[in-house]
Amino acid sequence: MLDWLLFEPTSAYTTMFSGIIASVGHITTLTPRNDGSPTVRLTVEAGSLGLDDVELGDSIACNGVCLTVTSVDGDLVSFDLMQETLRVTNLGELQVGDRVNVERAARFGDDIGGHAMSGHVMATAVITRVIDTPDNRTVWFRLPDELAKFVFTKGYIGIDGCSLTIGAVEHAGFCVHLIPETLARTNLGWRQAGERVNIEIDPQTQVIVETVERVLAGRGDGR
Repeated sequence: MLDWLLFEPTSAYTTMFSGIIASVGHITTLTPRNDGSPTVRLTVEAGSLGLDDVELGDSIACNGVCLTVTSVDGDLVSFDLMQETLRVTNLGELQVGDRVNVERAARFGDDIGGHAMSGHVMATAVITRVIDTPDNRTVWFRLPDELAKFVFTKGYIGIDGCSLTIGAVEHAGFCVHLIPETLARTNLGWRQAGERVNIEIDPQTQVIVETVERVLAGRGDGR
C-alpha cells in the first residue's frame, strides 16, 4: 500500500553508524573549556575502540550522540559538547567514571550489522522497569508522548547508540529484550530504573508515519 513512497539513497558523505557498539568507554574528565566558550570538554578512555587512525574532525558516537573528535592522546579521545547537546541528551548527566557506549562512524562499504543510525538523538527516555532472568534482561522505558507514534512492536530503535528491536509496546512505554552478548558489550547491562537513555527513532519509520499523517490529513480536508 505504501509502494508509492520513494526514499533517496543515503549519501556516501553522510555520517552514519551501525548501532553495533564497538566498546564501552569510561569518562575520565568532564570540564568546562577554559577559553570562555559555553561548551564542555568530554574525555573518554575508549577501551577497545582503537584510535590509531582516528584524526581530528572524525565522528564517534558516545551513547548514540554523534560527536566530533577534538583531541586524541593514546587511548583517550576528547570532544566538545555544546549546550544544546547537554540539554537534549543524557551526556549532560554524565560524571567521571561513568560508562558510555562508543562506536566509530561507518565507512563506505562497511556492513551495517544493526540498522542505519545518524547519531542525532531526538529525546531521552526514562527506564521504568528492569526485569532480570537467567541469560536475559527485559528493560521498560517511558517515551515522551510525541514519539510514541513512531514505536512499533518488532520495529527498530536506537537506545544509547545500540540498535535494538522493540519487544512490546504499552501506551507511551516499550520494552527491549537483551541477550547476554548485548549485556556484556554495552552499558545496558548496568542500567537501572530511573536512569535516562538517549533515543533515536528509526528514520525510515519516522518518514513513513509522518508522510501517511500528511496524506490522511489532506484527504480529511477534501483535497
